[in-house]
Amino acid sequence: MTEYLHESVFTWAATPLKFGAGAVDEIGWDLAGQGLTRVLLLTDPGVAATGVPQRVADSATAAGVAVEIYDGVHVEPTDASVRDAVEFARHSDWDGFLGVGGGSAIDTAKAVNLMTTYPADLFDYINKPIGGGRAPGGPLKPLVAVPTTAGTGSETTPVCIMDLLELKVKSGISHPALRPTTAVIDPLLTLSMPPEVTAAGGMDVLCHALESYTAKPFHSFARHTPQTRVAYNGANPISDTWTEKALRLLARSFRRAVLNGGDLDARTDMMLAATFAGMGFGNAGVHIPHACAYPIAGKVRAYRPRNYPSREALVPHGESVSLTAPAAFRFTFPTDPDKHVHAAEILDPAAAEHDPRERLPWALSRLMRDIGIPNGLAGVGFGESDVPSLVDGALQQQRLLSVAPREVGDDHVAAILADSLENW
Repeated sequence: MTEYLHESVFTWAATPLKFGAGAVDEIGWDLAGQGLTRVLLLTDPGVAATGVPQRVADSATAAGVAVEIYDGVHVEPTDASVRDAVEFARHSDWDGFLGVGGGSAIDTAKAVNLMTTYPADLFDYINKPIGGGRAPGGPLKPLVAVPTTAGTGSETTPVCIMDLLELKVKSGISHPALRPTTAVIDPLLTLSMPPEVTAAGGMDVLCHALESYTAKPFHSFARHTPQTRVAYNGANPISDTWTEKALRLLARSFRRAVLNGGDLDARTDMMLAATFAGMGFGNAGVHIPHACAYPIAGKVRAYRPRNYPSREALVPHGESVSLTAPAAFRFTFPTDPDKHVHAAEILDPAAAEHDPRERLPWALSRLMRDIGIPNGLAGVGFGESDVPSLVDGALQQQRLLSVAPREVGDDHVAAILADSLENW
């Protein structure tokens, strides 16, 4: 057998899906087709109030599937809220799960599936170095994801993310077994999303696409054995194909979806973009903006975004990811200038008028300004004195930073955060 010092193999997987207006009304048939008879549906109070989860449950019941609804999911899940959901789920036996809502509901459903199938302390499963990084003991039960936002791409990915309250940082669990078995994606469910939620979710989609596209190439990693292959392989030709498609859809429809939420064509493009970007980053990985986002979200003090249900201080995930993106891509530019330039000119052809290194930061800043994203870290309440604490939190995300296309030390993270206090 030929010996390689570097990796020559990548893996790629995605969730089977059903996509289109009205798809959610067929979900009873989909569940019954998987042999499910008793399912726990997890959602959050805001989504529950729309009636969509009950509509899904009614469709399932009509097909002979018994459904119980848990509507206690926390928007931006925490370790405490995940434990509460797991405790609720343990009162009965389920042969499958439904996650109906944004990434919060779907990620919570993933954690509940894992923790009820292979019980352990939550921190045993949380990614290293914060947790033990334990792998599931085997296959999980079927999980059907029904996204009601265009954002996280959680319906196609093998990760679930949560706030760790005492540590004031975000982390999560990552393993291919967490990937949903089916995704039912219906753009009609997103028509009522407020502009602020649309903007934040869309920036998450955009950063998924850009981070996976610019990630460390799969062949630059040390050689894996079959037993040590990980969910995040690095940039690869298949993920690149899907992320480019996501960028083109975002360029066409992101601003339209924020400014005119009733535009079904734009909403459809955004749901497709979220799915395509999820198919990209769910295999290639994300890097610096996401690593910085977790302490930004975990250490927020007073910022409260409009049209979010939380009464607590909150930086929505898509906002927290986007705030350092311009500076992060300025930092990664030398690793592959052609990719950075290509991405920028897909996103905004006017970027071609700028210096190549500044094209992607410029295109991002222009978009963020147009859709109402806060102007950098200062816009959500952080100042220069907060940078050291944010650096410490970002450096805990080594699973993500290891996917960055160049080595990222504490001085680099500090410079990126300082450069992100104001983006324009």
